[in-house]
Amino acid sequence: MSEIRVVLVGGPSGLPAERRVQSVRSAGETVKLPLGAGYEHFRHQGESTTLDGEQALVYRWVMHTAIAE
Repeated sequence: MSEIRVVLVGGPSGLPAERRVQSVRSAGETVKLPLGAGYEHFRHQGESTTLDGEQALVYRWVMHTAIAE
């Protein structure tokens, strides 16, 4: 199965630009990125864009969760 490029939009301003492009296997997959003492969650909500001449899905920030100890 091929991977789908996604662009992460929203969330904390401290999220580095190079981490805002990710890959997923399915558009229904949630992207969960570790950042600081927690995770930032992004989900696809139907949008797409062009990135470097290729189609990419837009994933919007939906929530932050803390890392469980």
